Amino acid sequence: MKKLILSMLAIAAITFTSCTSDDDDNNGGSNKNGQLAGAITSNLTLDASVEYTLTGAVFVKDGVTLTIPAGTTIKALAGGTDVYLLVEKGGKIVADGDASNPIIFTSNATSPAAGDWGGLIINGKAPISRPSGQSSNSATEVNSGLFYGGDVENDNSGILDYVILEYTGARIDGDAEHNGLTLNGVGSGTTLSNIAILYGDDDAIEFFGGSVNASNILAVNAKDDMFDFTQGYTGTCTNLYGIREAGFTAVTSDPRGIEADGNLDGNSPSDIAQSDFTVNGLTIEHSGEVEMSDAIKVRRGATATITNAIVKSGNAQAVFGDIVDLQDSKSDATDDTIITVVIDPANGVDVTDVKNTVSAGATITATSGTTGGADFSVFSWTGYTK
Repeated sequence: MKKLILSMLAIAAITFTSCTSDDDDNNGGSNKNGQLAGAITSNLTLDASVEYTLTGAVFVKDGVTLTIPAGTTIKALAGGTDVYLLVEKGGKIVADGDASNPIIFTSNATSPAAGDWGGLIINGKAPISRPSGQSSNSATEVNSGLFYGGDVENDNSGILDYVILEYTGARIDGDAEHNGLTLNGVGSGTTLSNIAILYGDDDAIEFFGGSVNASNILAVNAKDDMFDFTQGYTGTCTNLYGIREAGFTAVTSDPRGIEADGNLDGNSPSDIAQSDFTVNGLTIEHSGEVEMSDAIKVRRGATATITNAIVKSGNAQAVFGDIVDLQDSKSDATDDTIITVVIDPANGVDVTDVKNTVSAGATITATSGTTGGADFSVFSWTGYTK
């Protein structure tokens, strides 16, 4: 995770086509070319029979709902950081697919690749970590004029269910990138389940604070972290499955399965409301050709309860710097983190490759074995096989 700094893009008038609007029959146009860009200023429902093209940055404004029916496909122009969908604080996205008719966000490139577009960003009103006495408010990394955070723990930013996000994570420079799915201060009233994030150029999914719960999340070939938690995240994630495929060589300086920080990038170690989250059911499966820094890293004041986890290596080249690395930077020198993990001993993965440098309270239980972890069968609807 990096603190991204990007000049604010001009928010153009929106062009939405082949759609209906609850508030405005036109909502910026009714031509049939299926192009999406700019600001959505009234409730909008897309048409699943139309193949849409995301041609620029799209902003779902405060008080507005974007509804995407099951079976809709949105192809993003391969424009890198200039093309993304951002749900602003107070806005909603209702992307409610089903197993037979998932909602697909992908690239429109003839030969799609990681980083073709900037992914999906949701800003909510739920709490984030911050210095004592300061408000729960933070600027969006990719657009510093838009904010997230607040005090509404059960804030509702909508629904993401049976959604595929492909070829995301566009890079700004060596220190600034978009993720596949970015959740900024998203509250527990939001539904987040059955999501596949494939072939991204940075993290697959990152939680910046908030309290949203998530279930059945598949991350495949993320160049950086599979699952990233920071800035005071307090939700529960169930059934997370991360894969780096055989032959996958793309890498950042420190890719991880789980990376967890209590505060934003470790810059505010004395923050209140730091990350304290739960993961039930986790598989990190590494068969790529480069080293992953860690399968699981919890640090910088974060507290986690991770149970029913398994770490696997698919070949001799697929190595980890550490299987589990637990570091304590809490001001009170305690940490209640609990990690229970099975480590598959194949291909040289070592069950003793565990670091625990906390001062007190934390426990890691690592055993050698081949069973446990997330249930891969629930992702059959994606069509992805391994």
